[in-house]
Amino acid sequence: MEYTIKQIAEISGVTTRTLRFYDEQSLLKPAFLSDAGYRMYTEKEVDRLQQILLYRSMGLPLKTIKELIDRPEDKIQETLVQQRLQLEQKRQELDRLLQVLDDTLLYYKGEIEMTNKEKFAAFKKEKLAENEAKYGKEIREQYGEEAVESSNQKWQEMTEFDYQKMEEIEKELLNRLTRYLQEGELPSSLAEEIFSLHKLWLQFSWEKYSGEAHKGLSEMYLNDERFTQYYDEKSGVGAAEALYQIIQHYA
Repeated sequence: MEYTIKQIAEISGVTTRTLRFYDEQSLLKPAFLSDAGYRMYTEKEVDRLQQILLYRSMGLPLKTIKELIDRPEDKIQETLVQQRLQLEQKRQELDRLLQVLDDTLLYYKGEIEMTNKEKFAAFKKEKLAENEAKYGKEIREQYGEEAVESSNQKWQEMTEFDYQKMEEIEKELLNRLTRYLQEGELPSSLAEEIFSLHKLWLQFSWEKYSGEAHKGLSEMYLNDERFTQYYDEKSGVGAAEALYQIIQHYA
């Protein structure tokens, strides 16, 4: 079946202006142009638009969406399964937060008691789930299942005081990394402070510290764009590479 751009807009709820923009960006090209020069679409383009809207609803940027839907057809199912798993993880995170909200409401009504550990347990679980979704596979390949599970257990048992201290240390680390990019050099007292802060930050969750493992982690910061992006966004472009060099020097 063939559709005009107006019909596609009515079916999907997407404006014709957006459809023309998708065409200009090579995200959704019409199947062909009619004799009168109008954009015409087929079921194949309808399916592609459905995928675009699905990924848009998940908050993915258009560049990423194009990469996903340009994959070979035999990879589409694999992509959708991966995205479903990510949504399932987000749903679990929301369920945990909703439970905390419900418990907190009951706590303020005086209907239940909540220990400090219970008040913050869900937030630690959420952070753990987020890290697992982003970096779990790579961390396990680097350090092994036992080491990762031990670290996760230590994280879960962390007191709220230690959790807040860990957050403060990371904030100070990121601030000093920003300074280092502007005025720092290696070796220097500032570089050594950054190393000490990062080492201290790791020891909140690592069962046992080793310089070799620390160096290995810094290599992941440099070789995995997700780690690189994290530090570069927090402290400035080049922060991940600077942190890598500092750790390699002092660890």
